[in-house]
Amino acid sequence: MTSTLEATAIAQNLIGGEWTGTSDFERMNPARPGQVASVAPSSTVETLTNAIGAASAAQGKWAALSMPARGAILMAAGEILRGRLGIVAADLVREEGKTLAEATGEVNRAIDVLRFFGSLGWAASGDVLPSGLPGTSIHTRREPLGVAGLITPWNFPIAIPAWKLAPALLAGDSVVLKPAELTPMSATHLAMALMDAGLPEGVLNVVHGKGRVIGEALADDRRIAALSFTGSTNVGLGLHRTLSERRARVQLEMGGKNGVLVLDDASPRTAARVIAAGGFGLTGQACTATSRVYATPGIFPALLDELSGLARNYVPGDGLDPATTMGVVVSEQQLAADIAAVEGATRRGARVLQGGRSNGQAFEATVITNVSNDDPVVTDEIFGPVVAVLEVPDYEEGLAQINNSSYGLTAGICTDSLARSTDFTQRAQAGVVKVNRPTAGLDLNVPFGGIGDSSTNTFREQGHSALEFFSWGKTIYTGV
Repeated sequence: MTSTLEATAIAQNLIGGEWTGTSDFERMNPARPGQVASVAPSSTVETLTNAIGAASAAQGKWAALSMPARGAILMAAGEILRGRLGIVAADLVREEGKTLAEATGEVNRAIDVLRFFGSLGWAASGDVLPSGLPGTSIHTRREPLGVAGLITPWNFPIAIPAWKLAPALLAGDSVVLKPAELTPMSATHLAMALMDAGLPEGVLNVVHGKGRVIGEALADDRRIAALSFTGSTNVGLGLHRTLSERRARVQLEMGGKNGVLVLDDASPRTAARVIAAGGFGLTGQACTATSRVYATPGIFPALLDELSGLARNYVPGDGLDPATTMGVVVSEQQLAADIAAVEGATRRGARVLQGGRSNGQAFEATVITNVSNDDPVVTDEIFGPVVAVLEVPDYEEGLAQINNSSYGLTAGICTDSLARSTDFTQRAQAGVVKVNRPTAGLDLNVPFGGIGDSSTNTFREQGHSALEFFSWGKTIYTGV
């Protein structure tokens, strides 16, 4: 495979600088039944073993390269990706199903991530510290871990690989990336840009295939010094057990069931816009999406009216159609989960105020009410454009319900009260807290992660914090 983008639908494995593997797995366009979006190899454990070997062989020379030189390659890859923006975004739409505007935004996010971490190659790292000993100086530095394994999901198929890859490469690690099976081409575009930017052979290796084959083998291989995973909680906890047994470093970003509390002093229209953006944007297929809302009595009826009206305005469909304002659901399996969640809630007495219907893999933005705090539609992650709205008597009960979850990724409040918003930011049990802003979305220069079943709550992704996971600290004493 060359990097001329002549056949954008063909993804191959990248091992030791060579594009290889028979592309035999067809990924169908979720918006256009029968249309192949991309093809990729169904790799074996032997293929993965070769990739880890290539990464191990290349890591030493890569780490010996200066940090500014490593950063320059990331910067160059960002510019190359920028030149291919239209092609990459369209491929992303065909594979994942989101709108073209959302896909374009995601590719731009990947570009910015590469530029951000590339620029850190010129930043000072480590500290100079005073010593209590005479004639002694102390400084610290970060060292690469070795070979890092990355397992990435389908919902942000180029942004998440970018924000894992960039800090790993800048830290001096070599990488084996296992992209999501549903979105192989997006990760391939990222790898092609890095290779075209001059990344040495073997430093980045990409292996496509089934998670239960490639992902498990990646975690089992003792040459993997660290594994960063984004995906479901059940899979993540299994990987954690495997790596923890051999004291390898592991970073997990998993599920979310993100709540927003709306108080009487908020504007119903503004609050509804915040909730709709967080709940229906990206078809609700984000771990940070808003999925449960608690409103105090004075605003509850108006909020339901405003949110239902906004939900009616979302037009689900093919992301390449200019009339579409919300993409399709990524797969038949996910669509079935969305439908089952709404139907189950309805059987238990819930009222569907808007949505709940599907047409092919297009699923309507859905607003549900008349549900209990322990209903599965309120407690379980759905990963679709479904928002449950519940009434709470006051602020304290609303805050208690926000915190009443096994997850703790993002949480939000809509209020004009500085006192309430300040108290909420202090007491909300979530890794990211938003005031009058959608729960979904984060700047790339700030730490990202959660608590509980959302994360290992150890190392954070994105921003300067991301480099800590992919490196280890050394303290150096020098006598003069």
